[in-house]
Amino acid sequence: MAIIAFWSKEKKETGQSLSMVALTTYMAIEHNYRILEINTGFQDATVEDSYWDLQKTENLVKNLTNKNKEEVVFETGLEGLIKIITSNKTSTSIVSNYTKIVFKDRLDVLLSPKTNSREEYNEICDFYTDIVQIASRDYDLIFIDLSKDMPQEQVERILEVADVIVVNLTQKLKVINDFMQLKEENSFFKKNNILINIGRYDKFSKYNIKNISRYMKEKKSVLAIPYNTLFFESCSEGKVADFFVRLRRVEAEDRNAVFIQEVDRFAKALIYKLQELQMKF
Repeated sequence: MAIIAFWSKEKKETGQSLSMVALTTYMAIEHNYRILEINTGFQDATVEDSYWDLQKTENLVKNLTNKNKEEVVFETGLEGLIKIITSNKTSTSIVSNYTKIVFKDRLDVLLSPKTNSREEYNEICDFYTDIVQIASRDYDLIFIDLSKDMPQEQVERILEVADVIVVNLTQKLKVINDFMQLKEENSFFKKNNILINIGRYDKFSKYNIKNISRYMKEKKSVLAIPYNTLFFESCSEGKVADFFVRLRRVEAEDRNAVFIQEVDRFAKALIYKLQELQMKF
């Protein structure tokens, strides 16, 4: 079992959530892992929108139960899981009972809290460390998208237990410099379990992977999830799983080939990093 935390110091959009969606979906298809994807956002349905048609789900729930979707999710989603944890009735597969399935026995998603209250959200965040530890009994890889809305104390707790931390940056010089300064000031980010990802990557920028790697004096190449029109459209239509299945055997001349190649490079780099870290223990 390994915990992979996606994190960014930046308040502005870095493509963090969709980078995680791309990587986990691809790895679930191409590699033999059982994966849990955790979305921690406050009033954020980015991950949910990537896999499911919300309107269809809401209509189906209402027709079958005479309840609103929010009421049902509260009973069966993250909030339902927390009720079970606080009642000390946990079992080996308890987390998977409260997730939504993307690929059976390959990829599950634990959706973000449905509360509209910031106070309730902060209280819910207290449980993410426990959830990750419990889920480790049942999953090979646990990816957690650390929201900028999470209390800093809870973010730090997850970063401490994470096996790999994916730091998400943009191709702006200030953002790159800010992270380099953070590394100088905080030895935590000098550790060997850090990977750097450029979300919504533009290969035509002068701040390309090669130049960023050289500028940051990184021994290994910086990773990237390129901007891809079809991918981002799929994310807004709940069709990401279909997108990756369709492009599983993409031809080299296909316009989407570079995107798939970079996601594949990311997946292999992560697996190598996990194996490297495991050998040290």
